[in-house]
Amino acid sequence: MKMSEEFPSKWLKAADLQGREVKVIMSNCERETIGDDQKPVLYFKGKEKGVVLNKTNAQVISDFYGDDTADWYDQPIILFSVMTEYQGRATPGLRVRIPTAKDNKQSAPAPVREDPISSGPLPQRRTGGVSDTVLEDDSIPF
Repeated sequence: MKMSEEFPSKWLKAADLQGREVKVIMSNCERETIGDDQKPVLYFKGKEKGVVLNKTNAQVISDFYGDDTADWYDQPIILFSVMTEYQGRATPGLRVRIPTAKDNKQSAPAPVREDPISSGPLPQRRTGGVSDTVLEDDSIPF
């Protein structure tokens, strides 16, 4: 029995990403009660769980898409996990970044290149590991 399955979280956490980067489309941001505090929670199109925004993630998004969360609607971000310090100990944390041209290029299927000698397709080269791959939002169930 896994305790994480016995007590599912309402909000997205780093473990939900399974070590991968995931591209999502923002839908809305709501102020919700979490413990004794009111915090912004960012939701995504086609997803049930939202991300409780910390100052770092909110700043990354607002620096690029603007201060008003209404301007974030229908805009892409990439979610990923990093080790961070929380209450004096190292723990996985969620971070966001803005997609780059390279991320957008990887979303499209790679064109098949022809081998001029054999007139057949060239073997595809592997360009990297997990950090080079951004998964579309439907590949991670959250």
